[in-house]
Amino acid sequence: MFPDRTGLIVWVNDTKAARNLERYGHVHFISKKLHYVAMYIHTDRYDDVVKAMLKLPYVKKIEKSFRGELKTEYSSNIPDKTRFYTY
Repeated sequence: MFPDRTGLIVWVNDTKAARNLERYGHVHFISKKLHYVAMYIHTDRYDDVVKAMLKLPYVKKIEKSFRGELKTEYSSNIPDKTRFYTY
């Protein structure tokens, strides 16, 4: 239903020129103070998009988000202690 996406943090020199990154993916946030762009791209086009963005003169560095690789299902074998603290 939804395509797989990968989050990127793109460090830039010029935040005004960083608005042009919308042609490569979905720009979620642009930080004018810290000079970075948080954006999402399709996972299947990751290599091509990163290679093209690194050629841009205002892009310093690109970091991949590892959120998709983290375990999000938790299991707890510890008994629930909230019943001891209710009034």
